[in-house]
Amino acid sequence: MSEPLELTERITHSGRSSNDIETLRSEEHMQVYIDNPLDNLTLEELEEAVTSFRRQYGLVNIIDEKLLQKGARVAQSGRTFEAIDELTQDELQALTDEHTRLFRQPSAFWITICCTCIAAVLQGWDQTGSNGANLEWPRAFNLDTETSSGDVWILGLVNAAPYFASSMLGCWISDPLNNYTGRRGTIFFSAVFCFASVIGSAFTKNWVQLFFCRCLLGIGMGSKAATVPVYAAENSPAFFRGSFVMSWQLWVAFGIFLGFSANLAVYQVRDIGWRLQLGSAFIPAVPLLIMIWWAPESPRWYIKQNCYPQAYHSLLRLRNVPLQAARDLYYMHVQIELENKRLTAEQAARSGGSEEQNIVVFYSASVFVDAQAPTRTALLVSWGFGLANFVFALPAVYQIDTLGRRTLLLVTFPGMALTLLAAGFCFYIDQSSDARLDLITFFIFLFAVFYSPGEGPVPFTYSSEAFPLSHRDALGNTGALGLFAGLNVVAFGMIFLLVPETKQRTLEELDSIFNVPTRTHIRYQITKTLPWLWQRR
Repeated sequence: MSEPLELTERITHSGRSSNDIETLRSEEHMQVYIDNPLDNLTLEELEEAVTSFRRQYGLVNIIDEKLLQKGARVAQSGRTFEAIDELTQDELQALTDEHTRLFRQPSAFWITICCTCIAAVLQGWDQTGSNGANLEWPRAFNLDTETSSGDVWILGLVNAAPYFASSMLGCWISDPLNNYTGRRGTIFFSAVFCFASVIGSAFTKNWVQLFFCRCLLGIGMGSKAATVPVYAAENSPAFFRGSFVMSWQLWVAFGIFLGFSANLAVYQVRDIGWRLQLGSAFIPAVPLLIMIWWAPESPRWYIKQNCYPQAYHSLLRLRNVPLQAARDLYYMHVQIELENKRLTAEQAARSGGSEEQNIVVFYSASVFVDAQAPTRTALLVSWGFGLANFVFALPAVYQIDTLGRRTLLLVTFPGMALTLLAAGFCFYIDQSSDARLDLITFFIFLFAVFYSPGEGPVPFTYSSEAFPLSHRDALGNTGALGLFAGLNVVAFGMIFLLVPETKQRTLEELDSIFNVPTRTHIRYQITKTLPWLWQRR
């Protein structure tokens, strides 16, 4: 039995018109495709459409008509651009390099990537400041988390505050912020909150002040997490987009590692060690506040604002030759126009990150102390987890655009479930045994091996951080880790049935992928993919 194509792969094997695809969708056929709106145009029709576009959107004095028409022809031809006689040698080389030579991108593009990487480092560092501080700040504020259930709730409330604020405010305000200030303005806004809130946390006098500072941190984290991956995707070439968006996950992992390193470096500073641990996250916020204004604004955001000249100037900075900028400007325009014409309802789906990884980030030091590890050992093991989380995220930079997002998730989730379950059962080992801490550490590290290249350190979970803490008396460490192991099994099934593949598609093409009805995708997985997998065994 031949391997069934993913729906997103079948897309490119269909040669249907725009009217055909609407018929197919209404009949819920499986032969769905992403249409190139330029495919069915003759050369004369294409030139006429380009001339009208240039005149309508104020580009007459901005871009040469012949260049724009040539760019439209390249967009129409796809990978067969070599057949266009008018292309110069430099243009041919640039078009070839964008698919084969990752590092031949202009400097403005790399400034954009640097900004998104620093923003991700800040996100990871913000998450880990409380990890080591959890061992000291409750005592500094006269909280007894060993015997008082109310004080345990306060500890959980303070730790969950950033994600509570993210879900209630940070993510919600990101939309109006993006609309009025752009991607760069929103990132700057979030960096201000991340900078000021951690400095404030270091000077708090009671847990209420710390709670409010961490709520402010959550506003910055939420708006940043909702914007930075989008900004990276919108400024990246389609062929390498997955790798560059993956840089968010990779550098969040690196930020987690740096945060654990800072925790370890200052934990012995008497009385103020926990304050330094919380405040150290200001470090990556400073270069982000400065560098974001050197990066170009998203051209897609400019198009959304109907500012086509500005979009073209951004593309000139992000592409190697003007032809690429002209091609992308026109292709973005026609894809968005097609989407607007046929859009009747919006369907969006976003994976929300992983509760269990954030639990390790927030509470790993506390978990290892519960396992009878000294404070220094607990912080060292947490530091090692942060290092493993970063190192094992590196392979995904390549694999995310070759194996694909869906495959990585399906391969790694079973391992995540098993390692968490094993770590939980290790708490049943007698406390006097030397193997107890070693095995717990081993399975937590092994969890990072599966987690980092798959689900990745995506900080889009909000309310789950306080959950295992508030139920610790009932479930214990084994129950909490077992719960998350079970959630991984559930997530595996949901990914298999609900998540389509999106590798190497433009952002505009993804609209058609997500327009496929969910029940159609589920039926395909059950009736086509499962029988194929069964016959392969």
